[in-house]
Amino acid sequence: MGKGDDSGGDVKVVGAEVGSDNSKFPLSFWEVTLASTVVLGFLFGLLAVYLTMPASDYSFLKLPRSLQDLQILRVHLEDYTSDYTAQVLLGYCMVYIFMQTFMIPGTVFMSLLAGSLFGVFKGVALVVFNATAGASSCFFLSKLIGRPLVFFLWPDKLQFFQNQVAKRREGLLNYMLFLRLTPTLPNTFINVASPIVDVPYHIFFLATSIGLIPAAYVTVRAGLALGELRSLGDLYDFNSIATLFFIGVVSITPTLVSKSKS
Repeated sequence: MGKGDDSGGDVKVVGAEVGSDNSKFPLSFWEVTLASTVVLGFLFGLLAVYLTMPASDYSFLKLPRSLQDLQILRVHLEDYTSDYTAQVLLGYCMVYIFMQTFMIPGTVFMSLLAGSLFGVFKGVALVVFNATAGASSCFFLSKLIGRPLVFFLWPDKLQFFQNQVAKRREGLLNYMLFLRLTPTLPNTFINVASPIVDVPYHIFFLATSIGLIPAAYVTVRAGLALGELRSLGDLYDFNSIATLFFIGVVSITPTLVSKSKS
């Protein structure tokens, strides 16, 4: 316990130092170079997919920022999915993983698109695979270069997370599952902060791949009726949110019970 408290104190001190100078860019030249190399790798991959597609007008290809954008994208991609399934799948996966890796908002639209194009079963499998791969990519990239950036952006939240992880080492998988199943902490923050607070990767991987399934199912299923959605708020009604919280509470119950017995 003393060790966990000490590490939490370190986060507070370092976070305060980094956060105190907002004018200083948190990444070094080599860290920016590494991140840029990863970006270029994704871009070259997408270019390779694009070059294997037939000549056509692809002006509709852009990251959807609204349900209207998504519906337009779905209409066009439906024409290609049956004839160019491999290219569409590969392009979809690369875009999703890229967005997860670099914390780009909008993966909820990609999850809806998976349901609309591939159905519930394939869509959920695709979303969970890509979300886990993207989160893992973010995890390792953050482990290499993310520490100064996280201290710079979320010093207080990072201290809270580190204290919670230190207190729950024995039941860490249950706690990480709870975080994935509930909106206690944003998934993007969990991805980038986990290696910094020493969450083992196997725990991170299991919690991510299992914990994202319920939310993925809700979103992918909604994609089947994409034309009926009026806003993203329609995705999660009271029953859906209550169900996710219930599953989250169940996931952390064994840890609470073991602590009470000890």
